[in-house]
Amino acid sequence: MRMDMSREYSDIELKRLIDDCIEDVLRKIPAMQIDTKHLSAEVFNGRRRMGIIQPFFEDSAVNEIMINGTDGIFLEKDGALVDSGVRYDSKEELFHNIQTMLTQSNRTVNESSPIVDARMPNGARINVVLNPLAINGPIVTIRKFTKQQYTIEDFIKNETLTEKMAEYLKHAVFSGKSLVISGSTSSGKTTFLNMLATFIPPEERIITIEDSAELKIKHSNIVKMETRNANTEGCGEIKMRALIKAALRMRPDRLIIGEVRDESALELLTAMCTGHSGSMSTIHANSAEDTLVRLETMALWEGHVHSEAIKRMIISGVDVIVYLERSKNKRRVKEIAEVNKNEKERISLEYVF
Repeated sequence: MRMDMSREYSDIELKRLIDDCIEDVLRKIPAMQIDTKHLSAEVFNGRRRMGIIQPFFEDSAVNEIMINGTDGIFLEKDGALVDSGVRYDSKEELFHNIQTMLTQSNRTVNESSPIVDARMPNGARINVVLNPLAINGPIVTIRKFTKQQYTIEDFIKNETLTEKMAEYLKHAVFSGKSLVISGSTSSGKTTFLNMLATFIPPEERIITIEDSAELKIKHSNIVKMETRNANTEGCGEIKMRALIKAALRMRPDRLIIGEVRDESALELLTAMCTGHSGSMSTIHANSAEDTLVRLETMALWEGHVHSEAIKRMIISGVDVIVYLERSKNKRRVKEIAEVNKNEKERISLEYVF
């Protein structure tokens, strides 16, 4: 029994064909002992889905999938890092799987573009680094994003923050304070930002800008923008700073930046200082104080603005810093600080919590 390669099979037709093939084999070799259900799913996943990692996509307890070439596949499951116990048999099989995933995102990876970040149709974010940049590659890291919309009550219940913190932050967002949410990788910055955005008044206009669209803000007047990588010829790249400039012409009440990681920090600070109060963003940092250093350093990458000017922009534009800490399997708000200036006109932090 063979597939007709000249036609496109639906999922149902392909599953039926695979099952018929397995039954045909069992009739010819009746003594063969196999788990037909498992084999059918494995073949189907390899042809149409994500191969051996498909079960991890379907497991709601898995937040992150980390493929270390053919050495192994590790998972972040229920907040803990575990070995999945499965691995790819060959780099060719893994590379085929990578191309399948990236094709869905209209992205490619090859020797000339060995590093790729993309958003998959299911909302997951995928990062690929090929060898020889990754010596034991290809390395694939997939961050899944839950479809569940967490409320502030959920965060209080799981002890991410206290009721007093929640009341403070609700009032800060509603009243138009500009917030920067900082923390380490996988500390829950985006999820927390998504929750805080629910307190923006419904009559206000929101514009979101992200490298990979992850925010799930439910709002009647919202514009969502996403950066674009260069094509295979190295053309067509649209950086975050260009989108921030474009957003300022769209009459935003609130500007929400998914994550600032380069000189676009200067555009963010400029927006916060030009009447767009209530803007929010996330940033990688190790504390509230370190957040100030990171903001200043990235803004300085622009190259033509003096450090003192950037410090004044931070004082003028940023109102509150929320620092999220990830400790063991727990994520929690460790610091909430208001940005002020001291008697020497220098930046100072007043720790509210």
